Amino acid sequence: MTSAPTAMTETDTDVLRDALGLLKDREQVAERLLDSSVRHSFDPDTELDWDAPLEEGKWFWPPELVSLYDTPLWRKMSLEQQQDLSRHEAASLASLGIWFEIILMQLLVRHIYDKPVTSAHVRYALTEIADECRHSKMFARMIQKGGAPAYPVSRLNHNLARILKTVSTTPGSFACTLLGEEILDWMQRLTFPDERVQTIVRGVTRIHVVEEARHVRYAREELRRQMVTAPRWERELTRISSGEAARVFSVAFVNPAVYTQVGLDRREAVAQVRASGHRSEVMQSGARRLTDFLDEIGVLRGVGRRLWRSSGLLA
Repeated sequence: MTSAPTAMTETDTDVLRDALGLLKDREQVAERLLDSSVRHSFDPDTELDWDAPLEEGKWFWPPELVSLYDTPLWRKMSLEQQQDLSRHEAASLASLGIWFEIILMQLLVRHIYDKPVTSAHVRYALTEIADECRHSKMFARMIQKGGAPAYPVSRLNHNLARILKTVSTTPGSFACTLLGEEILDWMQRLTFPDERVQTIVRGVTRIHVVEEARHVRYAREELRRQMVTAPRWERELTRISSGEAARVFSVAFVNPAVYTQVGLDRREAVAQVRASGHRSEVMQSGARRLTDFLDEIGVLRGVGRRLWRSSGLLA
């Protein structure tokens, strides 16, 4: 594990360096992201054919990414029941995405509140907020199109997020941003080219992957900067808060109510998912690019690292 550099002040912009090398100028990064936003942004309301009928016999999520895949319970299910579970899990993930993006938008607004309003950094944050507004509406429309219910997170996790939005430090906010974005992004990159999956779902995931690539770049660059410049207490808090967020996120990833909806015993289904080596591999594979990055910049340390391990996202 690479040691994190000693904290520096944000005025040392010409010499800021971490384990990954010199940090890029914040304004230059934002300008490039703004240029990309002009060239590669989408309006889901007009880009996707929402009136086209759903396709008979197609999945709503690749079967290998469905939580029960390759468990004893999965092997007892009919193909129709498996595909119906994929429909409900797609709705569950979209619901989680909306919840997360609403949190992210509030964290971004807090981040830019004290920053120069004409800077490219702030302009890009506002652009990202606009992207996330469209994504949330797109996910809501996808849920309705599939005919499954929305799946809100538990009351406990809903209120834990309320606390996070209030007390999160800047590096903690960007670490949590990456947690929510990168695992789903990995899954969606497997989904949009998959011809077994409903066309509307593939279209939604394609748009999200293209636009989220900019969001991930913005968050990674800013988290690197914060882990170099933030005071020690803030870096330590970030390690713990991101680990706790990973634990909550892994639990909330699929709402257990989906199993009841397709006629399964919820308790048995949850137990088999927890015991599934395939599911563990999927979640760790989805998180690996992120956890490698967080490890290199000094986030995965101490109690925080133990929390990440307990989440199942870190081997």
